[in-house]
Amino acid sequence: MPKTIVFLGPSLDPFSAEKILAAEYRPPAKRGDILRAVEDGAGIIVLIDGVFHQDSAVAHREILAAIKNGVAVVGASSMGALRAAEMHTLGMTGIGRVYELYRDGKLVSDDEVALVFDPVSGYALSEPLINIRCTLKKAEAAGILTADAGRALLAAAQSVFYPQRTYKKIADTAGEAIDPATRERFLAFAASGPADQKREDAIAALEYVRELTAQCE
Repeated sequence: MPKTIVFLGPSLDPFSAEKILAAEYRPPAKRGDILRAVEDGAGIIVLIDGVFHQDSAVAHREILAAIKNGVAVVGASSMGALRAAEMHTLGMTGIGRVYELYRDGKLVSDDEVALVFDPVSGYALSEPLINIRCTLKKAEAAGILTADAGRALLAAAQSVFYPQRTYKKIADTAGEAIDPATRERFLAFAASGPADQKREDAIAALEYVRELTAQCE
């Protein structure tokens, strides 16, 4: 069985992760962490969460070095999806919808997956834009929002600096572009059933690696 090291933070809680895949879980990756995982004997590295602006981000060259050393590197959900989209032709494996959107050029900016989180608990303190996009589409499909209201809320979300993105802040920023009744319906919907694409993709990546390691038994 190859040693598996997973870099995970706010995309998925550790209790749920450990139920899916037995692995060594480390906090969101920063510059140099991939190389340290290789030095520590990892045969599989799963990059889900990584730092963006709090510290230096994971470098492409360290991922490439891991691959050249025979390590399977899988990316999904957040920083992992971003790096996998940039390096899928160089041997990194991408999993999930967020990865596919970056790979296909439908997402470009890293602020689509960026958020702020408590470094101790890993709890997310803001909403990533990709989850907001998916929640808006879900709300439109449920009849909570019209297409016009959805576009207004998305424009508001894009105008808010990523550490400040919450559903209330977005609704406040949209202002008179949405009527008060729609605003309250949307906030209630977002509180009870928001989309969490990053979580879904993190789960998919762990399930992929679980199947991969099962083949090595």
